[in-house]
Amino acid sequence: MQITPRDFLANERTFLAYVRTALSFIGFGFVVARFALFAREFAYIEHLPEAKTAVVSTSLGVVMTITGILVAVYGAIRFGAQDRALRQGTAGGMSVRSAVIASAAVVAFGFVVAFDLLRLH
Repeated sequence: MQITPRDFLANERTFLAYVRTALSFIGFGFVVARFALFAREFAYIEHLPEAKTAVVSTSLGVVMTITGILVAVYGAIRFGAQDRALRQGTAGGMSVRSAVIASAAVVAFGFVVAFDLLRLH
C-alpha cells in the first residue's frame, strides 16, 4: 500500500474534526449549564416553585463538557496512532468496538435529552 502526503493531510483533517467536535461539546455544555441560571431566574420572577430543570441542566452541561474533553483526548491519541501507522507504512481504521462505544454514547445522550424535554412538558 502506497502512503501519500494526502494520507497525512487526511489524518490532520480528521484530527481537526475531533477538535471542532470537542469544542462544540464544551461550548454547548456551558450553554446548557447556564440554562439552569435562566430557569432559576424565570421561576423567581414568575413566582413558580424552583424546577428540577436547574439540576438537570447543570448536570447535563457538566457531562457534555467532560465529553468534549474526552473527545479531544481521544482525537489526539487517535491522531498519534494513525500518524505512527502511516509512517510505518500500515494504515489502520477505527475499530468496530470504538465505533459501537461512540454510537452508544451518542444514543444514550440523545435519550437523556429527549427524556428531559418530555418531562418539561
